[in-house]
Amino acid sequence: MCGISGVFSLTGVAKKYEASLDKALLSLSKRGPDKQGKYFHNRVGLGHTRLSIIDVSDAGAQPMFDATGRYCIIYNGEIYNYKELRKELDAKGVKLKSQTDTEILLNLYILYKEKCLDLLNGFFSFAVYDSQDGTVFIARDRMGIKPLLFYQDTDKIIFASEMKAILSFPVNKELDYTSLFMYLQLNYIPAPSSILRHVKKLKPGHYLTIAADGSIEISRYYMIKYDPVLRHAKPVNYDDAKENLKKLLGESVQRRMIADVPLGAFLSGGIDSSVIVSLAAQYTNKLNTFSIGFKDEPYFDETKYAEFVAQKFNTNHTSFSLATQDLYDNLFDILDYVDEPFADSSAIAVYILSKHTRTKVTVALSGDGADELFAGYNKHLAEMRVKNSGFVNFLVKLNRPFLGLLPKSRNNAVSNFVRQMHRYSEGLDLNTEERYWRWCAFIDEQEAARALNVFEEPIENTDEYLLRKNAFLTYYKRDGTINDTLYSDMQLILPNDMLTKVDLMSMANSLEVRVPFLDHHVVNYVFSLPSDFKIFNNNRKRILKDAFKDVLPPELLKRKKQGFEVPLLKWFRGDLKNIILNDLLAEDRIKSQGIFNPQYVEALKKQLFSSSPVEAVAQIWGLLVFQYWHKKYIE
Repeated sequence: MCGISGVFSLTGVAKKYEASLDKALLSLSKRGPDKQGKYFHNRVGLGHTRLSIIDVSDAGAQPMFDATGRYCIIYNGEIYNYKELRKELDAKGVKLKSQTDTEILLNLYILYKEKCLDLLNGFFSFAVYDSQDGTVFIARDRMGIKPLLFYQDTDKIIFASEMKAILSFPVNKELDYTSLFMYLQLNYIPAPSSILRHVKKLKPGHYLTIAADGSIEISRYYMIKYDPVLRHAKPVNYDDAKENLKKLLGESVQRRMIADVPLGAFLSGGIDSSVIVSLAAQYTNKLNTFSIGFKDEPYFDETKYAEFVAQKFNTNHTSFSLATQDLYDNLFDILDYVDEPFADSSAIAVYILSKHTRTKVTVALSGDGADELFAGYNKHLAEMRVKNSGFVNFLVKLNRPFLGLLPKSRNNAVSNFVRQMHRYSEGLDLNTEERYWRWCAFIDEQEAARALNVFEEPIENTDEYLLRKNAFLTYYKRDGTINDTLYSDMQLILPNDMLTKVDLMSMANSLEVRVPFLDHHVVNYVFSLPSDFKIFNNNRKRILKDAFKDVLPPELLKRKKQGFEVPLLKWFRGDLKNIILNDLLAEDRIKSQGIFNPQYVEALKKQLFSSSPVEAVAQIWGLLVFQYWHKKYIE
């Protein structure tokens, strides 16, 4: 895995930005610790930091040129079918000098231009410069596993794997308050927007072309094949679907076993990672597997289930046993690496797992994406109950006033159940699309608006926000089943939260993470299946569990889905209390900053230290992450 950064000067040669490009590459050094390279020609400068995975020799160094010297590529990712594509190039008489997928990708682009993207199986963001016509072609993978951001002003266009590389150049750092408003609700900022008005994210499945005159054109090359009409016209047998799924997942895992460096797999003890390990173990004698356990939180410790799987498939298993203090000790390293506000607190555990795993291997397989494909989240079960539980829904609405009086928090099982039931009851009053948005968020729009000094009320008047929000809700109007929810998750939550989290936290530790569930052949197939194959009654991930029930230990199939709650409330009332009260969220600071409503923040802090913190914990965490980022990158 690697980091890329480039600049297109609109007012002269790019060489004048060399010092900035050097800073950008330094900021990306964890993405690519093995080697750096840069190239300048006329108005274009390209930079690359390399994490060597395939052909670790200097023949794979980047920027890389074709045989004529006309084309130059910088590339972050892996093309898993590169050996098959090499045969295609050989048949066309293309002479290659290395064993890298980079050189194959470059020559495919030369032959087919943007159509080469249809041939690729992998994850990537890359840029190709044509020194003859002066254009730059930039693309991002289908699912958004690898990031790509870009910036434009009157002087230059900049693109990079991470925002911190763009901020290494002289740029306009104007805040985007619509993005901040969405961040307060979701705890992340959906593409194509970012926290800065002039920095954008290239959306998954899109490519961008910079013409010689500096104009930008963005096009889409991939959409998930989700056609309810076609599915209803061609019903599929459930047993056949299980076999097809097993075959496609097996092929996906096998593709992702290619590496010239040590490779392993995350093993949480849940269904998703266990399925991946069961398949990966077929292609190597002693697969390395890794899990983390929590000594202080036995309820969340899944290591015994991970060990069941490790024993079953004879893996070389390592379990890292952590105390909650270990999480806290890494907290500020994580905050330092985050270059855009991102407040999914589970990133802390991913960071530590990646950090420990990197001491053993350079590449790890993960089970990410399965929840979005097979209906693994609580909201999927809740949405199904909304559609099918008329009398129960009546009773829940009838008891909403009583639920409103009870303590609500994530801190224990009873108060968390009350919190969930209250959210469920609120969702019953909303239409399908608005309920989806509400259940993706920690707080509603009115609450987020009250938190900000600068956001207009009422919400109905905020045109830019509604435009962005409705762009995601349009995905929700196709089938009328849970498949609509899953399809929307693939556009919103998966690339902007889950994949962002894994990319950031793994790259902070120079670890490449591969996600077999997100092979586009697997994804397209799963979206050809009826929703009741995925969730039926209370059975989430139905087809995935049934397809592998003869392979996985029975203990896994019987247990409930279990996440891990980072002990934020404990920290806020202990180690972080001074930072909250006297530093980042101090009343004087909030007032002088002028971004947040001081009265709202003070009330939120009061609620945090009450017996019913509800969502104040997540809100405070979101504010702390923003304030830390703002202090580092803006102030």
